Parts: sequence; C-alpha cells; structure tokens
Amino acid sequence: MDLIGFGRSDQPGLQRRMALDNRLWGRQLTAFLEQVVQSPAVLVGNSLGGLTALTTAVLAPRLVAAVVAAPLPDPALLNPVAMRQKREARRLKRAIVTVLCRLLPLELLVPLISRTPLLKAGLQGAYHRPIGMDRELQRLIALPARRLTAPRALRAMSVGMALRPKGATAPALLQQLRQSPQPPPMLLLWGREDRFVPLPIGERVQNEHPWIELKVVENSGHCPHDETPELFHQELLHWLDRNLGYEHASGIEQQA
Repeated sequence: MDLIGFGRSDQPGLQRRMALDNRLWGRQLTAFLEQVVQSPAVLVGNSLGGLTALTTAVLAPRLVAAVVAAPLPDPALLNPVAMRQKREARRLKRAIVTVLCRLLPLELLVPLISRTPLLKAGLQGAYHRPIGMDRELQRLIALPARRLTAPRALRAMSVGMALRPKGATAPALLQQLRQSPQPPPMLLLWGREDRFVPLPIGERVQNEHPWIELKVVENSGHCPHDETPELFHQELLHWLDRNLGYEHASGIEQQA
C-alpha cells in the first residue's frame, strides 16, 4: 500500500497537529488492517515500510501475526549516542532541522532532480545491478516526485522523521516489542550489497535482539524484493513456514 506522502497517496505539508513520520504511517496501516483485512496479518515492508511494520506491531499487536523488515532503516540505529541527548541539545536540533528544511528550495530541487540524470544516479545507489536501461523503474520513481505537492511532503517528512520522540525510533520500538506479552516473530531480510542501510546495521540489531532472525539476500542492494525476487521469496516463505505454519506461507506463495 502507498503510505501517506508516497506513491499516489496524499502528500501533505507541515502541520502542527500531525507529524509525517512512522507513527502516522503505523496508524494508517493499523486502520487498514482493522477496516479491510480484519484479521492478524503478516506485515512485509521495504525500507521505511519495514519501520512502519515494526511500528504497527507495537501499536496494534493483536492485528500482526509476524513482522518482516527488508531492511530496517533508522538513523537511531547508526548513532545510539544521539538517543541520550540532553533536553537543550534536542531543542537546538529541532530548531536547526526546522530552519534548514524550511529554507531549502525543494520546490525547485525536487522537480529538477526528477527530470535529470540525478534521479537515475540516486536510484542506482539502491540497486546492486545496473538499472540504466530499466525505464519503467525510473518512471515509477519519478512520477510521485513530479506531483506539485511532492516538495511540501518531502519537507514535512524530513522534519517529522528528524524530530520524532525517542519512543518512535527503531531501538525503542524493538525494546517495546520484545517486552510485550506475546511478541510476533520478526525477520530482517537484508541485501548483502545494500549501500543505503549497510548489512552491519542489521547484524548489530540481531546481536542486540537474538529473538529476531536475520537472513542475507545475496547479489542484492536496498530493494531485495525487486532485485532478486526469487531469493527474497524463498527466504520469506521458508521463514513463514517455520514460524507460522504451512497455511500462511502457501497463501503468500499463491499471491507472489
């Protein structure tokens, strides 16, 4: 599904009463599970989708049968020291981030990047294989960025994710999930060649949380579900079969 701010979903700007971060996306996904799925589901998310799946499992554990993050991105996983910042430092950070994001001419930069080779160069960073000839992939990424509301959504997302409270970061969410009465099983699927969120981050998470499984997808970057779908589904289905039983795995296999 398209999270708010992505794809064809609404692209809201900065709002005082609503931060565009993983808490909002978690509430969005929770509402979808309640209104449409109406039963515990296996949540599989790529990149921010993985963080959203984790957030949803904490917000509504009764609706989540398992969590798969491929991979799990969060700056807090890179810099745990920042989690212990004093109140004055957090206030300074909030002011700096807000000013910078407001001053950046995103209304000029985003449309420009979406129509130049810079888009392809940035997209290549997410893939291990060359994507120069994949016009359809480039088109899918460029279309949302060319919407008139894309710059304001990017600004709102940048501010929202940078200024989240500690409890909304991946380390805190993982701790909350581990301490829940019946935590759902969780799998990290990581591309061996991921340059955006390098594999050592996943290894650190797994070392700190041995109850989480980590599977490495070879010959793949940040988007293993798209780059090596056969390997991705093989690891996913085997894990689901071991943890949830054949019925869940075969149901996903029929949809894959």
